[in-house]
Amino acid sequence: MTLVRQCELVGLPRSSLYYQPRGVSEENLLLMRLMDEQYTRTPFYGIRRMTAWLKGQGHEVNHKRVARLMEEMGLETIYPKPKTSQASENRVYPYLLRNVVVSQPDQVWSTDITYIRLSRGFVYLVAVLDWFSRYVLSWEVSVSLDVGFCLDALDRALEKGKPAIFNSDQGCQFTSQPFTERLLAQDIRISMDGRGRALDNVFVERLWRTVKQEEVYLKDYQTVPAAIASLKNYFQFYNSERLHQSLGYRTPEAVYRGSAV
Repeated sequence: MTLVRQCELVGLPRSSLYYQPRGVSEENLLLMRLMDEQYTRTPFYGIRRMTAWLKGQGHEVNHKRVARLMEEMGLETIYPKPKTSQASENRVYPYLLRNVVVSQPDQVWSTDITYIRLSRGFVYLVAVLDWFSRYVLSWEVSVSLDVGFCLDALDRALEKGKPAIFNSDQGCQFTSQPFTERLLAQDIRISMDGRGRALDNVFVERLWRTVKQEEVYLKDYQTVPAAIASLKNYFQFYNSERLHQSLGYRTPEAVYRGSAV
């Protein structure tokens, strides 16, 4: 059976088979695991607090090293930061969701990227989420933070519908011209979080906490394809079986599809 056919049968993108985990020292991998778990608990910890916490755990680190690892992991502390000029050609759009009541599916979608640890390395996970139903419309995994896997996730989500507003943070992937042009071509209004205000995208932040506590931290992914296969099973469970108290103990899929149960 060809690799293409195998990928089709398990529902994986063919590129997943060729992903290789990032080459990082064992010590840095340990630090990144600890930082990921602590960030999930306390996303308001900045570089200096995270450095102090790691030192309290017996690790000899300085703030420069912690800053570099947090940047590589894509971690951004949740607190408003001073506005500074940035040399970027990408346009940043205003946040459109303050005081907005989200009352139906496909009114607001949002996206974000998070770090996923492997046994000997790590990858990045992006997801597109419907705010009203918490339904995960699409997701992709990559070994780099290039915009390509974010575009793949967006394209797959748009095959299922179209939101009135699409919200993201100000990451370079989401402010890039290829990404914003995809949205504008569909007449979708673009909304972006304020710098350091991850709570502007609170439902994706909650999704990441749930995925990590219920899936990632309970597993020890040995390879990237193994991680993708396990995440695929989890997202199927999350969408169609996991009951959400905030949804009246219905599943995200039932709410997104408009089902009564």
